[in-house]
Amino acid sequence: MGDDDAVSLDLSNYELTWPASLFVSEGERIIASTGSSWTDRAEWLMTEAPSGSTAVADFDEMPNHNEVDPWGGSASGWGRSAPALMTKHEWFSELISRASEIRPAAAPRPYWPQRQGRGLSIDGSTARDARRDFARIVGDLEDNGYLAERFGQECVDDRDSLPDASALIERRLGIPGLWPLAPETWDEDTFYGLIEVLHDLVSRPRMRRYHDFCNCGWHHSEFHNGPARTLYRVKVNELLRAAGIHYELAMEGEDLGRLVAVTDDARSQLVHRAINDSPPDVTADVRHAIVLYRSRGASPESKRSAIFNLGRVLEERRALIKDQLGKGEGALFEIANRFDLRHRRADQRGEYDEAFLDWIFWWYLGTVELTNELIRARSRADG
Repeated sequence: MGDDDAVSLDLSNYELTWPASLFVSEGERIIASTGSSWTDRAEWLMTEAPSGSTAVADFDEMPNHNEVDPWGGSASGWGRSAPALMTKHEWFSELISRASEIRPAAAPRPYWPQRQGRGLSIDGSTARDARRDFARIVGDLEDNGYLAERFGQECVDDRDSLPDASALIERRLGIPGLWPLAPETWDEDTFYGLIEVLHDLVSRPRMRRYHDFCNCGWHHSEFHNGPARTLYRVKVNELLRAAGIHYELAMEGEDLGRLVAVTDDARSQLVHRAINDSPPDVTADVRHAIVLYRSRGASPESKRSAIFNLGRVLEERRALIKDQLGKGEGALFEIANRFDLRHRRADQRGEYDEAFLDWIFWWYLGTVELTNELIRARSRADG
């Protein structure tokens, strides 16, 4: 199809409920696939990721192959040829390539009760609302087959072979009777435990087929937990932020999919760089320190252990730091050595506010990042 005849894809009617990067990665996988079933996978993806059914409807209008109007369809029915329609494959490929241009789906503007401050539950509890909203998120995922790999799926042809979902959760969490979800019965530990357990149980089905016998419904297959967990983390973290809960599911690191304390964006970026950019010889120590520090309800002892791990990394790099800072390198270790952070000697101070631990951790992690960059700069110079 020539450039003059191309029909540009209008993205203004679409909104994404998924992160654009996840939509692209799943879409590119479909584009690279072969066989006629690629259209089923594409329709399923567009049923999930964009809001509403508009994208699927537009996709269905596209022909499978280039088609030319034999009557030369101008407005009068005569004269110049009408632009050739994009094929389904061309249309879908452009949609995926331009996914970053699609608006994220926004929550509706507040309605009357919310504007009047009456948008909470009957007892006024936002925490209780968060539990119900979480159950709704899981229910939507279950409807889309995200739990079918672990929990099975009812079928009119085979009603008696489903796993015991409640027992499966109990084996992981140690609490019986949690499925089906009953958010009104959860205490805080149960709620947070379920958030982490279900993160590990979801898998996205990349295919579905409709079983029409007795209107049995959709059956799902070709499961993959990677995109499901990514989507789950995004949705749950949005919920936790909206509810004012100061935890989030870790998006990377050893504690991936576990609840961690929320930090500001700058510190989150520092953690991201430390996890991903540290040299292999110190990666394990850095990642373990981050896990110890940001775990939900981290104790002062855990924070001291985190600082100890980072201090060990910096000790190994002391010559590099001295080379760059001169005599100033001693100040980096003096504070830690005066307090019972690493060596626990009798002449060290042990009485101080826990905020000191937070300060020294972020100072040390920032210094690890600094030394990472110094090592990379030296490597580039030597290369």
